[in-house]
Amino acid sequence: MVNSTTECKVVIIREFDKERDVKVVEKLERNCEIGTKKGVSIFTNMMGDPLSRIRFYPIHVILVAELLESKEIVGVVRGCIKNVGTTTPPGSLLKMGCIIGLRVSPTYRRKGVALKLVTSLEEWMVRNGAEYSYLATEKNNEASKALFALKCNYVSLSSLVIFVHPTSTSTSLPTKHISERDIKIEKVNIDQAISLYKRILKTKELYPLDIDTILKEKLSLGTWVCYYKDEGCIKLQNMVDNNQTLIGSTSSWVIFSIWNTCESYKLQIKKSSHHHPLRFLHTTLKQGNNLGNLMEFIWRFTSRLGESMKDCRVVITELGLGDPLANYVPQTDSMSCIDDLWYTKRLSSIGHNNGKDEEMAMKRYVGNVFVDPREF
Repeated sequence: MVNSTTECKVVIIREFDKERDVKVVEKLERNCEIGTKKGVSIFTNMMGDPLSRIRFYPIHVILVAELLESKEIVGVVRGCIKNVGTTTPPGSLLKMGCIIGLRVSPTYRRKGVALKLVTSLEEWMVRNGAEYSYLATEKNNEASKALFALKCNYVSLSSLVIFVHPTSTSTSLPTKHISERDIKIEKVNIDQAISLYKRILKTKELYPLDIDTILKEKLSLGTWVCYYKDEGCIKLQNMVDNNQTLIGSTSSWVIFSIWNTCESYKLQIKKSSHHHPLRFLHTTLKQGNNLGNLMEFIWRFTSRLGESMKDCRVVITELGLGDPLANYVPQTDSMSCIDDLWYTKRLSSIGHNNGKDEEMAMKRYVGNVFVDPREF
């Protein structure tokens, strides 16, 4: 919890009060939605629940910027803290703070409100033991990039792409000569999924250490593996003693998980109506030569699942520019692509870095990465 307020001439930063702030914050965020972005973009509608994007983290906070005299709320930001693993150096563990949902009233922009919100949130992160802070912003959000890169000294961590596809157009996805008789999609149980993810995520640049929490959350619809039948079946066996998963002989396969955000919040894709998203995340476990056909089947499968769900209108996933899967996302007129930038910095008030060097913070090219669905 925030123990103190940050005060300037006209604004104080304080912690969100659910009893008196919920309606005001909701109105503020609706006002921020208008005329703030160019091109294809995403805006998150919390559906009257400001905590919807952060309540899945054990450590989280919402800060608001309030005018001293009128008590009007003119800004809001969310923060959470999680433990992640990294391969720089191999086997390293980091406690990272995440900045989510920074919004400032159009009337009070360029007056230092956003900077005060971010600074106060970073102070909260330090008090709760975070070593790094990071965030994601759309490439076309020039104001956000200027704030974090120029004023707050964040560095570019990676570039990713958000792919958005309407479920109603799943029949327009390309169909090649490969048929459903040649490819199998098989659902795995939670224990198998956790074991499989834990084993492979250890080789990724950044990965959440609480993958079991993500997959056991009620919004998780399950985990599937997709592979070619003629390359040999995948045999998944949960080993109770050593918590490992055995994999069969197939050479080209993909694991993916589907996370239902329809009940938590909804997204507005600019130039279209409000849509409830069915988010899905995935990672390549073995990079074979025929990933394109597998990706088409995964998109078709997920779109059909979305069509069967009430109010679900789009399927969304995010992939690193260096991820081989990004080259095989089905390209159709209905597919939208949004460039996403990740920024990070080491929090300067940390006394030492426990042997972790700055190379992690300066990475600019992430390949096959597990994108945490809770941060969207």
